[in-house]
Amino acid sequence: MTGGRSAGAEPGLQAVASVAPALRGRPWISQDWLDVVFVHWRVDVSAVAPLLPAGARPDTMALDGSDDGATTWVGLIGFRFTDTRFPPLGPLGRAGSVGDFVEVNVRVYTRDDQGRRGVAFLSLDAGKLLPTVGARVATALPYWWARAEVRTGGGRVGYAMRRHGTHLRSLFEVEVGDAVAEPTALETFLTARWGMHVRRAGATRYWPNEHEPWPLHRATLRTLRDDLVAAAGLPFGLTGLEPDSVLYSPGVTTRFGRGR
Repeated sequence: MTGGRSAGAEPGLQAVASVAPALRGRPWISQDWLDVVFVHWRVDVSAVAPLLPAGARPDTMALDGSDDGATTWVGLIGFRFTDTRFPPLGPLGRAGSVGDFVEVNVRVYTRDDQGRRGVAFLSLDAGKLLPTVGARVATALPYWWARAEVRTGGGRVGYAMRRHGTHLRSLFEVEVGDAVAEPTALETFLTARWGMHVRRAGATRYWPNEHEPWPLHRATLRTLRDDLVAAAGLPFGLTGLEPDSVLYSPGVTTRFGRGR
């Protein structure tokens, strides 16, 4: 099954596709996401369902690309934010160096009664204080201020972070492999997510996003020591297991529409 075909037979469910649905109206924020590392483990839906915002439930896909209704996924993602801008403000909307930082997040996969697929973030650790505070206020996402950095070279990409005021750390490094000519259904499911479910002020909002199809490479995990996944409420020891999927992308330019 290829990335452009639908997964699952649920009526009205958004297809798993590498091409984003067009945003309605003008985007309110645009960002470059660079040197993206995706590390994923499969888990039972019962481990994820209690952690989701109201109205969202775990999105499911098995290793073979089928929707067995029991297998969902946990992602540990590292990347660089650059060139953050707010298109409605025109030339004044560029954030400059304030919007350039490293982020490490823990995310799970969601769908809702309207058939929209997305992600829910259980934690997001950012390497600058101002974007951390701004994102919490603007979106209610669970952002944390951290010391975070990326290292690249020799065909490897690695992320290291420590959350301020805590003992929580994450360190992972991958060796980048061959480019993916055609992503599998699962690789598309894990990367091509066109919105996020966020709980704010007693209501769950869906924030849509769009970007070009991910240029993906398969990758090999060389180092992993992580506290974030367990701290987010997921099974203790999960990151001690071999991941089920490891991918790398040089990046995309992402645009977000307003939540609804």
